[in-house]
Amino acid sequence: MPKRRPDLASRSTVVLTGATGFVGRHLQQRLLADGHRVLAVLRASAARRPGLLPGCEAIVAELSDQAAISRALVGADAVIYCAGSVRGARVEDFRPANVAGVRTLAQAMSQSASTAKLLLVSSLAASRPEISDYAATKFAGENVLREFPQLSWSILRPPALYGPGDQEMRPILQWLRRGIAALPGPAAQRLAVLHVEDFAAAVAAWLAASERCRHGTYALDDGTPGGYDWAALGRAVAGREVRLLPVPESLLDGVARLNRMLALIFGYRPMLTPGKVRELRQLDWVGDNRAFQLATGWQPAMGLAEGARRLFDRS
Repeated sequence: MPKRRPDLASRSTVVLTGATGFVGRHLQQRLLADGHRVLAVLRASAARRPGLLPGCEAIVAELSDQAAISRALVGADAVIYCAGSVRGARVEDFRPANVAGVRTLAQAMSQSASTAKLLLVSSLAASRPEISDYAATKFAGENVLREFPQLSWSILRPPALYGPGDQEMRPILQWLRRGIAALPGPAAQRLAVLHVEDFAAAVAAWLAASERCRHGTYALDDGTPGGYDWAALGRAVAGREVRLLPVPESLLDGVARLNRMLALIFGYRPMLTPGKVRELRQLDWVGDNRAFQLATGWQPAMGLAEGARRLFDRS
């Protein structure tokens, strides 16, 4: 990414949670390139692992520690809450990062009368909280902010994000590139996607226009109207028609139930659970950029074909 030369007046001190995750690392890169001072809130365990880019400053604090979070907020112009849990066998696995951490942050900001603008990175799943523990907790995290109208907050609901460093979407894209699409949901299913660098650009656009986004909730995509069906996903990634292989519902259900049971026994956090299967079976997960574009001027720059080409050319 080329270095930018921002006007000094546009530079901000930005507090970032979830900085060492897939999305967080790209946000670090974009914010630093734009000339902002980036303070990454890290758990003590995460602080011992690599993951911060040169120039990004670490603040060791638990998301449950309101006093430590309050200290981290001193002098902040903006806060980006990118922490989150996507894996779990029960709702309690998701609540600490998706709900409780948001509340700790909002309370710290409210009690200290912070004037920092706040962005919550949520998910399209939050639009259907009834289908899974993940979706329910992402929606609950959004509702926490709605209890604090005095704060200047905004919510972004990204779709499936992909790009360098991704571990979730990459296997799906690799199979598409080979000419095979395993369909976990309806044949007519339509899905939105977004390259992670475009999402980072959306966050940068919010940072420059946050007052116009105050109390707004925005579902994003890569600009493809109505998203992609699986055949269109295949054509974009592979450049040709791909073979569509429906996954039997009974097989997916059985594997998900077994995985959840084993996770409860052995104490790991699974990705494939009955709730995740319900997410995968939704008829559509699509966004609409118009409101966010009107507020900020942001537009996605990378379609799926170009994004996939860059991803695999780097491999």
